[in-house]
Amino acid sequence: MKGSVIGIQPWEPAVATDKIRLISRNPALTLTYKLHARDRLSERGLIISDVLYALKNGFVYEKAIPATRAGYFRYRVECRTPNSGSRSIGVVVIPENQGYFLKVITVMWIDEFERVAGSIIGEEE
Repeated sequence: MKGSVIGIQPWEPAVATDKIRLISRNPALTLTYKLHARDRLSERGLIISDVLYALKNGFVYEKAIPATRAGYFRYRVECRTPNSGSRSIGVVVIPENQGYFLKVITVMWIDEFERVAGSIIGEEE
C-alpha cells in the first residue's frame, strides 16, 4: 500500500473506520504494542485476538487526535469482541502514513473510560 492509498491524515471517523479495517485485514499487517497497551490487555483479561477483532470489525466514532510525532494521528476503534462479553473495548492506534503498520497505544473498557472522563458520572451536585 502506497501513501496515496492510505491518504493524508487526519481522517474523518467514517474514513478512519474503513482505512483501519483495510490495513488490519491485510496479511502484511504489522502490529506493534506500546508497553502500556500490553499492560492494559493483561490488566483487563483481554488478549491480542481481541485487539485484532476490534481493528477488523470496530468503528471509529470520534475525530482523530494528533500524536506526539508530527504528521501522525491517534484513532480509537470501538467494538465488542468475543472475549469482552457484553462490554465494548476501545483500541487506540496510530497508523503509519504508508504500508500496513498499526501501533497500539492502549486498550480500554469503553464504559470505564466514559466514567473516568466524566460523561457518565456527573459533576458534584
